Amino acid sequence: MRAFLQINRVDLAWEPILLPALEALDASYRDFVMAGEGYIPAPERLLAAFSTLKPEQVRYILFGQDPYPRPRSAIGYAFIDGRVERIFSPTGLDSRINRATSLRNFVKMALVADGRLDSKDTSQSAIAALDKYDLIDSMDALRKNFERSGVLLLNTALLFTSKEDSKKHIKAWQGFVEMLLQGMVAWDPTLILFGAHAKAIEKLSVSSGMKKIALEHPYNTTFVTNPDAHTLFGPMALFKKY
Repeated sequence: MRAFLQINRVDLAWEPILLPALEALDASYRDFVMAGEGYIPAPERLLAAFSTLKPEQVRYILFGQDPYPRPRSAIGYAFIDGRVERIFSPTGLDSRINRATSLRNFVKMALVADGRLDSKDTSQSAIAALDKYDLIDSMDALRKNFERSGVLLLNTALLFTSKEDSKKHIKAWQGFVEMLLQGMVAWDPTLILFGAHAKAIEKLSVSSGMKKIALEHPYNTTFVTNPDAHTLFGPMALFKKY
């Protein structure tokens, strides 16, 4: 399993946490994961989130549901779509973001939280009219801004095979999540739980003493105007260019 961490370029500081977490997977399921075939993302991207952030840098662990169902989109970070080249276009949001409901709503929420967009008008024309001189315009820059705020971007299931199998995979990764949280207790991260599947993490005994913020999944349009989401993400200034 150490070799699997190596092909994912996982930071060495994660080994004492991730090796027991991988051991917590059911043996047959772990063999499936290690074989590296028949799932998204590519096996060398499965643990990418642990390659660019060290344990001691983590202030938040964000849990989505499962990876994007497209190989180019799923690159090992929750909500970071590898297929998206630009965030904005002359008419508002880039068409690829505009077609991805959860990502579209997250971008709108973050712009509202940052005071750049009025929650009463998050239309394409309103976004097109924004002064973007100090705004980032790529998914990689968004990922870096998340990590600048200490946000580890994970899903409750780290891989995807089919929509029908999503619940099976979420259940299969539960032991991994539990051991991961056990290993992170010393750093006291806040858990950000998007949607019902992530909210189930609250039932894990290890999470009982951890700070948690549960929000509806960004697939819901109410996420755009949720004041709790604004309070959480506003100070992060996720779209500010550094």
